[in-house]
Amino acid sequence: MYPADLAYTTEHEWVRVMEEISGTVRIGITEYAQDALGDIVYVTLPPVGTRVVAGEPCGELESTKSVSDLFAPLDGVVTTVNDALDGAPELVNSDPYGDGWMFEVRLDDPAAPAALLDAAAYQNSLGS
Repeated sequence: MYPADLAYTTEHEWVRVMEEISGTVRIGITEYAQDALGDIVYVTLPPVGTRVVAGEPCGELESTKSVSDLFAPLDGVVTTVNDALDGAPELVNSDPYGDGWMFEVRLDDPAAPAALLDAAAYQNSLGS
C-alpha cells in the first residue's frame, strides 16, 4: 500500500528522490491522506520559485468533505508543479503515487530525505 522507495512524513506527504546529486525530489500525498480527504475537486500548489519550509503549509487540497493544507515535507525551492492537476484534480485520488504527484523541490540539503519515515515506519505511525 505504501511504496518502499518513498520517504514519508507524519503529515501524510511522500517524497521521491528524483535527482540525488542536485537534491531534487517529487512530492505528493499518501493513499491514506487521499482516502481520508475524499474526492479531491481542487488543488492549489506553490508557484515555481517559491521557497518552502518543512512543516509549513504551501498549498491546499479541496475535497467534497473539506479544505486541507498541503505541507512542505522538506526545505527548498519549488522547481516544477504538476499542471495536470488543474484540469484533473481527481488524479490525486486515482493515482496518488504516480500521475497525482503535486510538485518538485530542489532541496536545501540533498541528504534531508533520509531523516523522513520509511514505508514501514509510516504505516506504523497510522496505528494499524
